[in-house]
Amino acid sequence: MKGVERIAALGQRIWYDNISRDLIASGGLRALIAQGVRGVTTNPTIFEKAVGEGAHYDADIRALAAQGTAPEAMVRELMISDVRRAADILRPVFDGSLGVDGYVSIEVAPDEAQDTRATVAEAKTLWAAIGRPNVMVKIPATEAGYQAMREVLAQGINVNATLIFSPQSYDRVAAAYCEALEDRLAGGLPIDRVASVASVFVSRVDTVVDARLQEKLKTALPAEAKRLKGLLGRAGIANAQRIYQRYKDLFRGKDFARLRARGARPQWPLWASTGSKNPAYSATWYIDRLIAPDTINTVPPQTFQALLTHRPKALLEAEIAQSQAVHDGIRREGIDLPQILDSLLEEGLASFLQSYRALAARLAHKKDILATS
Repeated sequence: MKGVERIAALGQRIWYDNISRDLIASGGLRALIAQGVRGVTTNPTIFEKAVGEGAHYDADIRALAAQGTAPEAMVRELMISDVRRAADILRPVFDGSLGVDGYVSIEVAPDEAQDTRATVAEAKTLWAAIGRPNVMVKIPATEAGYQAMREVLAQGINVNATLIFSPQSYDRVAAAYCEALEDRLAGGLPIDRVASVASVFVSRVDTVVDARLQEKLKTALPAEAKRLKGLLGRAGIANAQRIYQRYKDLFRGKDFARLRARGARPQWPLWASTGSKNPAYSATWYIDRLIAPDTINTVPPQTFQALLTHRPKALLEAEIAQSQAVHDGIRREGIDLPQILDSLLEEGLASFLQSYRALAARLAHKKDILATS
């Protein structure tokens, strides 16, 4: 049994955090599914990289340019095309699991993240254009996003709530999901096929917290240094563990029982940003400590390769009691974790927006080059 299969036996699904025309056309996605991948995610940063590599998109770019399509509209059309094809490849997984697995995610334009009406309109447009039931529209966990999630889910559109960093943000995402289900019941609509995940970002938290701990280590005495080193690489995991406890309290508790009895599915936590950004950590650093039932880990390509030979252990629930000690230790060091989590949301939005604009600029440049070739 391969590592991915062992993880599935422990109750966690593995999704692949990458998509490209080459991966789809070459049979690479089918091979990943055969190895145990049960879903695919993408974002503007991933798509920018995919378009920039090779000539896989040139024919579509030429065709769209001939129609007079603006670069910003090209971004949407190319993403829709890739997601539609990936969804078709994953459709047997979706059908075979009765809609539990087999999803592909596509993100709303990041420049609309602070506008509820625009986000809802964009989600409806993407959902209708793709026309596949095994798609999730990614909506950022912003003030505008919470209401947009509720409205979109209430219309039967699957949602991947993304860029969740804090437990408080997770609470509001979970509430939006439950409220949307209640809205559908009130309207006499079924709730058994509405799907949603809550994407909690992990390693980005450690990137910031570890940098501050390393700064303190420069002048720390031996006893203090030992304590500081014990906190390295733990903040993001402890934060995810606390969110998982909130998930269990809500979705395995009596408050959700009535919705479950009507066919509702829990909104599974999805661990995102789980590639090791610190070379001192193993490629599977964010794997074992995040394995628990009813969870998804969306892993980048290099982490997925490491999983193939990895012997996983489900440590999340076994170590969940330690999460409070980690948070207390970080606070004692004068590190304001809630402030860091809030800033990471803003940075994530800015990063995706930068990639989105860079992609539009890249397409404009490529369109001009292709027009003269």
